[in-house]
Amino acid sequence: MSEHDLAGRWRRIIRGDGKSWVAFAHGTCVVLPEPGPDADLAAEAVEILREYGPVHAGSPAGDFGTITLDPGPGWVVYGHHNDVLTYVGPDEVQDTSGVAVGLLGRGKRDTDGRELQVVHVEDKRPR
Repeated sequence: MSEHDLAGRWRRIIRGDGKSWVAFAHGTCVVLPEPGPDADLAAEAVEILREYGPVHAGSPAGDFGTITLDPGPGWVVYGHHNDVLTYVGPDEVQDTSGVAVGLLGRGKRDTDGRELQVVHVEDKRPR
């Protein structure tokens, strides 16, 4: 998925027009509901994802849940931080069970949490 397509997907998924967010290369999004007026959104998101992105087996970082998007297509995978979400598209999985989708999304979050490559910043702070 291109950076443009990923940003558009997150615009449709995130509820609440006033939420700023940052998207990462493998589909993870960090929502920043109330950033300060002078905050560097990308830097804040990187710090959150650095801590809450990598998977550590046997810890809360290995836990996940899935949300089927309605309307779709795809799923959002969430973990141990409420504002860290990962998009999984229907073209990425053959097995659409919650476990299969969740494992893929968790893996994508892990990769984003290690690479920390920001691809889009959506700044919704009041001007």
